[in-house]
Amino acid sequence: MSYLCNILVLFSLTLTAANANHFESLLQLPRRPSRSTRTRPRSERLLHVGHFGAKGNGFTDDTKAFEDAWKTACSSKGKTRVLVPENYTSLVRPIDLSGPCKSRLTLQISGTIIAPDDPDAWEGLNPRKWLYFHSVSRLTVEGGGTVNGMGQEWWRRSCKHNHSNPCRGAPTALTFHKCKNMRVENLSVIDSQQMHIAFTSCRRVTISALKVIAPGSSPNTDGIHISASRGIVVDNSTVSTGDDCVSIVKNSSQISISNIICGPGHGISIGSIGKSKSWEEVKDVTVDTAFISDTANGVRIKTWQGGSGLVSKIIFRNINMNNVSNPIIIDQYYCDSKKPCANQTSAVSIEKISFVHVHGTSATKQAIKISCSDASPCRNINLQDIDLEPLNDDGYTESFCWEAYGSSSGQVYPPSCLSDDKSLLEQPVQSGITSVSYL
Repeated sequence: MSYLCNILVLFSLTLTAANANHFESLLQLPRRPSRSTRTRPRSERLLHVGHFGAKGNGFTDDTKAFEDAWKTACSSKGKTRVLVPENYTSLVRPIDLSGPCKSRLTLQISGTIIAPDDPDAWEGLNPRKWLYFHSVSRLTVEGGGTVNGMGQEWWRRSCKHNHSNPCRGAPTALTFHKCKNMRVENLSVIDSQQMHIAFTSCRRVTISALKVIAPGSSPNTDGIHISASRGIVVDNSTVSTGDDCVSIVKNSSQISISNIICGPGHGISIGSIGKSKSWEEVKDVTVDTAFISDTANGVRIKTWQGGSGLVSKIIFRNINMNNVSNPIIIDQYYCDSKKPCANQTSAVSIEKISFVHVHGTSATKQAIKISCSDASPCRNINLQDIDLEPLNDDGYTESFCWEAYGSSSGQVYPPSCLSDDKSLLEQPVQSGITSVSYL
């Protein structure tokens, strides 16, 4: 936890008086008490997992007790709350918590839920799942407790740590699939086997006051992953992992992310999308008010060559960065493969992307990189009020553009390398690289 403390201390030291008000909520996580701390309505039924046989001692298997408590709650006609109390540490094996349920349901995790620490516990089971919620409406997961994926052995066996190991899937700690009208709030999710929290094919979800923590060296441990989902709000949360703090992928839209502390990790990403020549779309995404520190990327859009589809109407606004490599990056040549990816002509279209009020320090000389396809250039890119200085005032930063068209306004440092959109109409394919540096 020391690296999280360092981030918070560094964050408070680097804020200026001009922008401190933007980040006030970040310094007071969680911003409001969980609803679980308020008086439980008399009409709500309470189910204590201990009454279903859970021991909560950290080594007895409590999976059956959780299954029975869930089935009872899901079949209840009135509002029901399943309680994991503060003094419980429950060992739970891979479990499906399915709907539809008859009424509103709350899972209150005030204690700790831990996974088996041995990957062999998944023998014969889906290796991608641990706590798997699906087809549930009007669900709240809250309580101020902890979900611990016990991922250390999974990381040790990962092909990214040991290239002689085969590359295999690993569980996501919390998966919500085809869920709607739900809330996830006031929880710590730590040391997941791979991704920490995933929302797939979900609608109308609010995520707030989360702490998602894993070592920066843990492989593929995305914090919050959003796929094929719409109407997702992420607010007032801290994500410190070994991969993307937040990743938004295929066919997602109407996503709002605000008041986020991110790092270490790989930053906040749209993508990757378009892999294996797929058609995918991400649109209507706003990231507003974030502090990103000690990450491999800042705010990023990444697409594979050969894919198709659209990334559109994306806004990154009020972003503070410290010691961030590649602070602003659009990459239509993304390739996460041991072998080089072949050049291909088709590409996911990227348009109407804005970077507004992005300030801080870059760990790389190239602070802005917008690398787009010859066949499908990036259009309508906007840079406004950008100041990305070199770390430790050492030298200068620069921008790099390839087939990138748009405009800039206000102070932009490093200077914009975007070509005017009008020139795109006159010359559909630009023949050279535009690169700007500032001494």
